[in-house]
Amino acid sequence: MIIAVTNQKGGVGKTTTTVNLAYYFAKAGKRVLLVDADPQGNATSGLGIDKRALSASLGDVLLGSVAAAQAIIATNVPEVWLLPTTPQLADTEAQLAAGDQRFSRLKDALKSLLAPGESTAQSYDIILIDCPPSLSLLTVNAFIAADKLIMPVQAEFYALEGLGQLLETMKLVRQRLNPALDVLGVVVTMYDSRTTLSQQVFEEVKKHFPDKLCATVIPRNVRLAEAPSHGLPVGMYDRWSKGARAYKGLAKELMKRLEQNTTTTNSTKA
Repeated sequence: MIIAVTNQKGGVGKTTTTVNLAYYFAKAGKRVLLVDADPQGNATSGLGIDKRALSASLGDVLLGSVAAAQAIIATNVPEVWLLPTTPQLADTEAQLAAGDQRFSRLKDALKSLLAPGESTAQSYDIILIDCPPSLSLLTVNAFIAADKLIMPVQAEFYALEGLGQLLETMKLVRQRLNPALDVLGVVVTMYDSRTTLSQQVFEEVKKHFPDKLCATVIPRNVRLAEAPSHGLPVGMYDRWSKGARAYKGLAKELMKRLEQNTTTTNSTKA
């Protein structure tokens, strides 16, 4: 299963969501690969990796100079591996724009890494892609590679602004290149239960995504903000914090949805 975590707005908790879901999916017994497809490389540094010490990164993989398996590195999180990135990925994107198969480079790079049956040293149950905060060529590559999307939405006044364009891009990708792409969940982040605004935003998002909105909300939490500076998911930094408990609950909710989708798909095939 390949899942892209996306929102074209920055600062909505996209990378935080990707890193912490990777941790809790791994805690649930899954082999997880996190693909850092954002040129800012926050997921890479958030897992404690020094970008200056990397011998290969996602940019090299997309340009075809290195196989994905050769660029993947271990992290300090058990059962979580990383396909890291550096700021040079922004230059790579410009080079991709003039190349062949520019929309499917990521899909081609990742297809050999999913475990269809028997696992190997370089196979994964779940691949999470941390997308850039824009509808760029890298984002389209992620949409074409992915089976599902997770969309973090900040509990703020402009929460839904831009989501229409994101969904239109998803629709175009489904029509032309990836008909199976679907939204796994929309999750409200930076939620403050003390404010009316957060509650109003949650209800507004619920109107637009009644079947996709996650019941679990991610609160504003100091520990969530501190954890990346230590190169750790919040569950390893402070497992009892509100942020850690929220992401643990979100991971369980999304895993249940994945299991239901798998059951439904298998029933349909039968």
